[in-house]
Amino acid sequence: MIKANIAQAKARLSEYLQSVERGETVVLCRRNVPIAEIRPLPKLPMKKRPIGTDPGLKVPDSFFEPLPEDILRAFGGGGES
Repeated sequence: MIKANIAQAKARLSEYLQSVERGETVVLCRRNVPIAEIRPLPKLPMKKRPIGTDPGLKVPDSFFEPLPEDILRAFGGGGES
């Protein structure tokens, strides 16, 4: 953990951000009293999330195609013509 007063943090912000990227936490202080901390955000998962809860579920490509006009009209509140 790195502790830095505001003036020091202003002067060395890019250096501190590199430390944060490596996993360190920077505590910002005013007159040596901690007031805030800069810490790394959690890493986002690199793999796609599964669709549904069934690991064997296969979603056809047609699932992602636009809906037909009559169904779109029904969802729009106008109902079918």
